[in-house]
Amino acid sequence: MFILVTGVAGFIGSNFIYQYLKSHPQDTLIGFDALTYAGNLENLKDVPKDQLDRFIFVKGDITDANQVRSVFTKRPVQGVIHFAAESHVDRSIHDPAIFLKTNILGTHTLLDAAKENWYQDGIWTEGVRFLQVSTDEVYGSLGEEGLFSETTPLDPHSPYSASKAGSDLIAKAYHDTFGMPVVITRCSNNYGPYQFPEKLIPLIITRALAHQSLPIYGDGRQIRDWLFVTDHCNAIDLVFHAGIPGEVYNIGGNNEQENIAIVKTILTILQEITGDHEINENLITHVTDRLGHDRRYAIDASKIIKELGWKPEKTFEKGIRDTIQWYLKNQEWLNQVKTGDYQRFYETNYLHSDGKKTALN
Repeated sequence: MFILVTGVAGFIGSNFIYQYLKSHPQDTLIGFDALTYAGNLENLKDVPKDQLDRFIFVKGDITDANQVRSVFTKRPVQGVIHFAAESHVDRSIHDPAIFLKTNILGTHTLLDAAKENWYQDGIWTEGVRFLQVSTDEVYGSLGEEGLFSETTPLDPHSPYSASKAGSDLIAKAYHDTFGMPVVITRCSNNYGPYQFPEKLIPLIITRALAHQSLPIYGDGRQIRDWLFVTDHCNAIDLVFHAGIPGEVYNIGGNNEQENIAIVKTILTILQEITGDHEINENLITHVTDRLGHDRRYAIDASKIIKELGWKPEKTFEKGIRDTIQWYLKNQEWLNQVKTGDYQRFYETNYLHSDGKKTALN
């Protein structure tokens, strides 16, 4: 089976490639990625040699219909697993247009190409499947109690989450209108190896190691549900093969943590491992809160647990230690990804968040 996987050079996509190739020796994955700032082919350099003949990389843009169509015409693609997305809320606040283009129009381009190849004379090719990977952020924000279920109304609050909600609805429409075998997953916050250091956990790790200030939005008490990336990849694999077309599956780690608690945990573990006492809570700097910052996310994953038998395997205590150890062992990777684009991102979102420019220390 040939499966088109978009966004393979990103954080979750690259982790998925490693897991899927190992678990499904009969399948071939076609990796498709535009290699924008967070797409890094170094993330895939450790694909085992005996699996390389089942992994084909194609550099391409999901918004380019000709590039997408060419993948379908060159090989008999029977499935699409769609990770590719602009995914950082802060960037979406400063440049909403690229999020709308990539996340909504790009998803439509993929759906259209799949339909063109799989739907003939009112009949869908047997065994085809399109999996739309989404986020719990499309549900909006929770109060102090309650969980997001698959039936929670969509209420996105940022250009990023609105663009993901739009792409989910386009995917759903292709199922409802044309009968396309579409499944949608919505996950909580992921963490683990290969995550670009604009996201909270790798940002704190990298800056703490350099004894640089650690910018925390507002009071830092925003709550997120944290899921180790390999647990997410296992869930996607399961939904792709066993999920019911037209259904949505929430994927969560059942691990709610305040952002400030995450930061303090990282500092404690880093100090313990490195013996560096300059890595401490004095590095924490509170900055003006993000515009439209959602207060709390929490996932009800009971549907995928009961219907498909999935459950997260890695505890946060083990996962955060493994993640920190990975970044400590992969300093060369970190140095390569911390490009001028990363630096510009940091300056835009943190140095000016309190209305004045400060030094990177």
